[in-house]
Amino acid sequence: MKILNSPAIRRMPTYLHRLFRLRMSGQEWVSCADLAQYMNIPHIVVRKDIAMTALPGNKRHGFRVNELIDAILRLLGWDKTSSATLIGAGSLGAALLGFDDFQSYNFRIESVFDSSSDKIGRSIHGHEVYDLTDIRKRLKFAPPKVGIICVPAVGAQLVADILISLGIKYIWNFSNVCLNVPPDVIVQREVIAGGLAMLFAKINKAESGENVSGEE
Repeated sequence: MKILNSPAIRRMPTYLHRLFRLRMSGQEWVSCADLAQYMNIPHIVVRKDIAMTALPGNKRHGFRVNELIDAILRLLGWDKTSSATLIGAGSLGAALLGFDDFQSYNFRIESVFDSSSDKIGRSIHGHEVYDLTDIRKRLKFAPPKVGIICVPAVGAQLVADILISLGIKYIWNFSNVCLNVPPDVIVQREVIAGGLAMLFAKINKAESGENVSGEE
C-alpha cells in the first residue's frame, strides 16, 4: 500500500468532514456512493480509498458512520493526540492557529514562537506568542512531536536546525524552500502555489474545450 504522496490520503480529511456532519445529523450508515456524490468523484475511487482502512462494509447499508470515522482516524494516526509547536505567527501561521478542525484530528498546537517584537507577547486565537530566542529554554525538556515552520524562506533552514536540535523529527514546512535535514527527520512540504498551479492548469484545459470535472 503506497501511502506517501497518495492522493487518497489527501482525500481522507474531506471524508472525515462529511462523516462528522452525518454523525451530527444522526445518520448511522453511509455508502461509498453517498461519499462519491458528495466529493464529485467516481464511486470506484471512494471504494478503493475506504479499502485502505480495512474496515469491512455491509453490502446493504455500506459502513457505520462512527466505525468509518474511527477507521480513518486510525489510518492517519489521528486516533491519538499529537502536539506541535508553530514558528512564525504571521498571516499564514495565524490562519493555522485559527483552524478549528485540528481539534477533530487530535492535533494540538501547544506553543507559538516568532522573532518579531510586534508579535511577541500577543495572543493569537488563544495562543501566546513567545520570543523565538527562548525556544530552547521552553521546549528543551518537553519537545512536541511536530514542528510547523511558517517563516520566510530565508530563515526556514535555521528554524529547522533548531527544531531538530530539540529532538523534533517531524516537520510541517510551509516555507517555500527545500530543507536540508538528517535522514531520520521527516518533512512534509506544503507549496501553496502548487495548488494554484493545479487550478490554472485545469482552467487552461477547460477553456481549451477539454472536459475537466471533479475535485482532487
